[in-house]
Amino acid sequence: QLRLVESGGGSVQAGGSLKLSCSVSTSITHDRCLGWLRQGPDNERERVATISPTGMSSYADSLKGRFTVARDDARKTLYLQMSDLNPEDTAMYYCAATESFTACPLTPSGFTYVGQGTQVTVSS
Repeated sequence: QLRLVESGGGSVQAGGSLKLSCSVSTSITHDRCLGWLRQGPDNERERVATISPTGMSSYADSLKGRFTVARDDARKTLYLQMSDLNPEDTAMYYCAATESFTACPLTPSGFTYVGQGTQVTVSS
């Protein structure tokens, strides 16, 4: 069973930065798409970013230029660097993974595994 554990969330003022990490507990990470999802108050869960096994990244249009996703398969860790944060970024952020040899999905439901989440709160 694959387990995902997020860390790095917290409270930050608008304009600040945070870096999230996700530990992936499985013997095989390098053949899976990994990604980040988020769900804010009264919002549906949305895709933030994905990164393929070859390192190709994709972002939600509204987040391009502010968020950067990266993976370190040797350390079985996924990262999300967030900068220039604003209150609209306040949400629970989730790490997600697909089954092996599965293309990166465009919707949250395309991920098979999702972590418990880490809260990010941005104050104005």
